[in-house]
Amino acid sequence: MKILVFIAAFLVAISILVAVHEFGHYWVAKKLGFKVLRFSIGFGKPLFTRVGKGADRTEYCLAAIPLGGYVKLLDEREGDVAAAELHRSFTRRPIAHRIAVLLAGPAMNLLFAALLYAILAMVGTEVIKPVVGQVRLESPAAAAGLQRGDRIVRVGERNVADTEELQIALIRQFSGDGLIPLRVSRGGSERSLTLRVTEDRRALTEPGKLLPGLGFDLATWNSSTTVNTVPTESAGARAGLRAGDKLLAVDGQSIANGSQFVSMVSAAPEKNISIEVERNGQRLSIVAAVPRVMDQGRAIGRLGISLKEGALVWPPGLIEIHRAGPVDALATGVKKTWEMSALTVQMLWRMLTGQVSAKNISGVVSIAEFAGISAYLGLTAYMSFLAIISVSLGVLNLMPVPLLDGGQVAYQAVEAIKGSPISERMQILGQQVGIALLVVLMSLAFYNDISRHLN
Repeated sequence: MKILVFIAAFLVAISILVAVHEFGHYWVAKKLGFKVLRFSIGFGKPLFTRVGKGADRTEYCLAAIPLGGYVKLLDEREGDVAAAELHRSFTRRPIAHRIAVLLAGPAMNLLFAALLYAILAMVGTEVIKPVVGQVRLESPAAAAGLQRGDRIVRVGERNVADTEELQIALIRQFSGDGLIPLRVSRGGSERSLTLRVTEDRRALTEPGKLLPGLGFDLATWNSSTTVNTVPTESAGARAGLRAGDKLLAVDGQSIANGSQFVSMVSAAPEKNISIEVERNGQRLSIVAAVPRVMDQGRAIGRLGISLKEGALVWPPGLIEIHRAGPVDALATGVKKTWEMSALTVQMLWRMLTGQVSAKNISGVVSIAEFAGISAYLGLTAYMSFLAIISVSLGVLNLMPVPLLDGGQVAYQAVEAIKGSPISERMQILGQQVGIALLVVLMSLAFYNDISRHLN
């Protein structure tokens, strides 16, 4: 049942975003006098077709393969065009109009994202303050003087109000010298700290590796955590852990929940850690040797046990609800869309230059998983997911790669400069290059998806 929800959430998301994108092309083309032959959501055999009542008799289709869509315009390169309609053919329209049609799809995705962010701002969203939880010994965070309970208010020159802004700011701040200036609030006053990242910074940009690599967790929910199962041959069994043990602390640092315990163990491969547990009303200290295992090419610690959590309780004041009026919400939507677009471009560039791990590229499997998870979390989470994917779709389509809107815009710009269209041979070559690049990108995304699930 769960997999069906994930698939349904993914297909709904793709259909909405493709419809928005193609509607941008369609609407601007109609307004600028192009003849639109077909508006299709999906590829392949049409499952449903309706012919418009206007003079153009535009076909509106829902096709069998729901992983895309297209708007087909009258184009003399694809067949004979009646002399009376030549002026409405794509190649006969002014270059500025062609570019406007090509840019309209990505622009509509960005506008849609801004609208979603504005709606979320008006409805109100829960945000978690960026308060430090555990700080690991001998880590960059410990060396910088970061302490449990510190609220991070600035990273570099960027103010941060919640955990999402914090992680985005940390990624942006990564530079050649490995220095990350922080401003934290502690005990009613603010102070400046500097994180010094000496190990492979590229590895820290892999999904889920940033904060553990820097050596600290963020304050989160509290939950009573007990050992659920202890396999006979596991490291946990060798250390003396038993099912039902209540986990209290690791190396003197109290445990807020099961995720925090897992994170602390993962950060201690080939080390001995002291685990404090409560067993039958008595507090015991157990020393466990943590084996080293490889996870996505990175050495981590693992005890081989499973955990069980009780009810989740958020500390008072950690969660805030942010809500805005209509005007402020629209401004927030535009600002958020701009920031996410800039971040996407920055991340793509850093991937190309090797500063950020290519493991951040997600494929269909991961996107479907995120769609399903957000659908389970509720409407606002699903809308936030749609906004993020819509921004990505808009930005990626602006890349100057043949087959994408940005590549077609580049063709039109070259034609405007040289005064004549690009030769058919060069267009075919560009298409071949574009297909090769997309195949490489899709293969990498698929590999990342499979690698995450195998690990």
